[in-house]
Amino acid sequence: MTISYESNTVTTHDGTRLHVTDWGHGIPVVFSHGWPLSGDAWEDQMMFLADHGYRVIAHDRRGHGRSGKAWHGNDMNTYADDLAAVLEALDITGATLVGHSTGGGEVARYIGRHGTGRVAKAVLVGAVTPQMVVSPANPGGVPLSVFDGIREGVRLDRAQYFLDLAVPFYGFNREGAKASQGLVQNFMNLGMQCSLKSAYACVKQFSETDFTEDLKKMTVPTLVIHGDDDQIVPIASTGRRAVELLPQGRLSVFEGAPHGLPSTHKDKLNAELLAFLRS
Repeated sequence: MTISYESNTVTTHDGTRLHVTDWGHGIPVVFSHGWPLSGDAWEDQMMFLADHGYRVIAHDRRGHGRSGKAWHGNDMNTYADDLAAVLEALDITGATLVGHSTGGGEVARYIGRHGTGRVAKAVLVGAVTPQMVVSPANPGGVPLSVFDGIREGVRLDRAQYFLDLAVPFYGFNREGAKASQGLVQNFMNLGMQCSLKSAYACVKQFSETDFTEDLKKMTVPTLVIHGDDDQIVPIASTGRRAVELLPQGRLSVFEGAPHGLPSTHKDKLNAELLAFLRS
């Protein structure tokens, strides 16, 4: 089966349909979202950049959002190949790839597998790179038991788990934080669009995948943005390590920012993205 694009849907080599949002005109900026969300998690950045003369594109990862709920292919290599299918189907060149959390791993693995022929720049926001779980190469990582707990929460009552997870995701458990119940509810709503199979399987991918060699292949200018109060993907074992592996990496630390900074710190993030695109 060949790749095709019709009615905001890319059909991949294995027949999985990926929903694509494609707004604006100009130099392309392609967004990869975090777990367990969808491309809609980037709406604040996409509207802002489209208003500033860029073409903005975001697909829902397989199993997530409005994309096909495939039983198969819930692994990082396939996620990267699906991103490649989107870029090929839309004939995208000279793109800036922007990935948040799991999406940052997807961007890194895409370049590791497919190179930089279609890519001019990259941005990793609160990304899981180079690796989250504790390992001999990552002694400061997160214990595997934490991710076992995530899987158990998803299996037992994922709606309640997503509602609970949204609170530290956006830093609403910090003293003085002004919680948005709308954001919390939206996190749960987007998470529930993800199939149970994909939500469960993706945990292993974002936690255990080692992106070290992928980062070394990211020879394009790469901006690493990370909140120093990220309770979901701690900066010490991810953002700070990732920038040391990138050939042209630069780290921008958002003071006090949580994991969900594309929503809580959207104005600051939008400004940094625009400045990086124009640089």
